[in-house]
Amino acid sequence: MPDNVNGLPLHPLVVHAVVVLLPLAALGVVGMAVRPSWRGRFGVLVVVLAALASAAIPVATSSGESLEHRVGDPGEHAELGDQLIWFALPLLVAAVALVWLHRRAARPVDGTTEPTRSTRPGALGMVVAVLAVVVAAANLVQVYRVGESGAKAVWGDTPAATAGQGDSD
Repeated sequence: MPDNVNGLPLHPLVVHAVVVLLPLAALGVVGMAVRPSWRGRFGVLVVVLAALASAAIPVATSSGESLEHRVGDPGEHAELGDQLIWFALPLLVAAVALVWLHRRAARPVDGTTEPTRSTRPGALGMVVAVLAVVVAAANLVQVYRVGESGAKAVWGDTPAATAGQGDSD
């Protein structure tokens, strides 16, 4: 895999896919957990977002390792980035589980042609919804932690707005 595109390091480019898709998937999972009616309408989209984000993470970590060889060790950022996949995969599982529960509730029972929807969520549905919200929140926190540590690895304690500006005195 190339480590740059048109002279730019691939890592910051790929990271943006993760930074956008994973939080969107997490918010989608929260929405489906809180509003079961959204599972049928947005479920497949949220599963696709979570799958794309999960697929982009190994590309981001691999390109980050290539960049690390050129610019040096980013410290905590690399460790946190390597852990992100273990947050994203449970989010993907939670999204699939919520969609599966929705489809299971919508299928006909007892040979009838009419789908039966329970107005009360079952115990399994409640447990999955609560776990999905917890997993989504953990993903949002971890994405923030990885991003913040990456920014500190690049900028240090210097605010981006003042980086590169000397004293004018």
